[in-house]
Amino acid sequence: MKQEVETKEKLTNIQKKPSKDIEAIINIYTSFNNTLVHVTDMSGKTLAKVTGGMVTKHDRLKANPTIGMFIAKRISEQIKELGVKSLYVRIRTKTRNPAPGPGAHAIVKNLSREGFKILNILDTTRNPRGGPKKKGGRRGRRP
Repeated sequence: MKQEVETKEKLTNIQKKPSKDIEAIINIYTSFNNTLVHVTDMSGKTLAKVTGGMVTKHDRLKANPTIGMFIAKRISEQIKELGVKSLYVRIRTKTRNPAPGPGAHAIVKNLSREGFKILNILDTTRNPRGGPKKKGGRRGRRP
């Protein structure tokens, strides 16, 4: 009996370690037609996903900065419940136009305003390098 009481006292006296900030990766794909946001943990497991079509019915508004604000609001609500505090941001666009779509800046700005610590912003747009051989042969294409 006495030993059980002593072990319980030892367990209660142990101080809990402060919980570490949970980090996540937020992948933003923006074009001039739509905005997609996909949040994963560091191993790649999906935590949340919101698109412009989930926020609005109008096709013309999916890539709007205002809709980007609503997307960021939904994402922040979902990942705050999971205890995420820090974010790595990856922005991807179409290959032909290197500028991000209109919703990307609004999303990053609103997430920082919601209290998330943004550790890094990275551009992950895919670039063609070389590609397939051009038509025409050795002396080029002749008219």
